Amino acid sequence: MEYIKIKFGNDFDTLNSSFKETVEKMFRTLNTGFSLCDRTWSPPMDIYETPDEIIIRAEIAGVSKEDIEVEINNKAVRIYGRRCEMPRQDNATYRLAEIQYGAFERILFLPSPIDKEIVSASYLNGFLQIRLARLPMNIVHKIHISDQ
Repeated sequence: MEYIKIKFGNDFDTLNSSFKETVEKMFRTLNTGFSLCDRTWSPPMDIYETPDEIIIRAEIAGVSKEDIEVEINNKAVRIYGRRCEMPRQDNATYRLAEIQYGAFERILFLPSPIDKEIVSASYLNGFLQIRLARLPMNIVHKIHISDQ
């Protein structure tokens, strides 16, 4: 059985990543040849909840499972990796080239707390699916009050 790498972390540096992406998109709109570094793309994703789980589904066709990584912390899930560019035909004139290649990244903030011990991921037919067990919200913790 092969496994998808899942890492647990504390911080994904979202501010720096978002700012860099916004600036790069702005300049790319003005000049399509401009790039600050390796161009990143964002795969489309669905996130939905059941009473017991949060399910994330990412469409990343053409990406090898070995090129996908998932990191989870208490607040978010980060999915990142790389799609290798297909060789271009030398004598062809491209009329449309919409498929994005290179590094990709998505950070999804979770709608409710999860149990980081109960996480699974699968990859089939170009779709990555991550299942996260929700923590029960009705658990009551009694706090002992001391006399000091």
